[in-house]
Amino acid sequence: MLDFDIQRCTRRCAALDRELAPGETFYSVLTQRGADVVRIDYSEEGWGGAPEGALGWWKSQMPDATGAGKASLAPSDVILQYFEQLESDPDRQDLRYVLALLMIRRRIVRLENTETDEQGRETLVLHCPRNETEYRTPVAPPDDARAAEIQTELSRLLFSDA
Repeated sequence: MLDFDIQRCTRRCAALDRELAPGETFYSVLTQRGADVVRIDYSEEGWGGAPEGALGWWKSQMPDATGAGKASLAPSDVILQYFEQLESDPDRQDLRYVLALLMIRRRIVRLENTETDEQGRETLVLHCPRNETEYRTPVAPPDDARAAEIQTELSRLLFSDA
């Protein structure tokens, strides 16, 4: 599994060369430039779709300047417990995989290794320093429609307005 250092939002539309306003919808794209992964942000007006060869893209909303309405993530113990519950649900392994990536990003768990299991699937080996437990979860990237469902479910379950 590759690890990339992704820059924060530029707060500027690359196509129209203007500042993105608070509350404005925008798109972010990850592209490869040589050995680097570069993030490019676009306003809705400047968005013409993801460029060919894009590694990924997503739609977001620029936070307002006051920080009011900022979403806060559930406590790490709650996220970890939900992750553990998903282990027994084979139909939701894609959700568990996405949650594992979120936990790696939030430093709840640490990616120790990747392995190939007996079915030939790539598996993440994670270590949780909080409870000194090792977890394994198959790499199960969701398709676009399922990714939207997972995002909605995780937002509903794990984030709240502060």
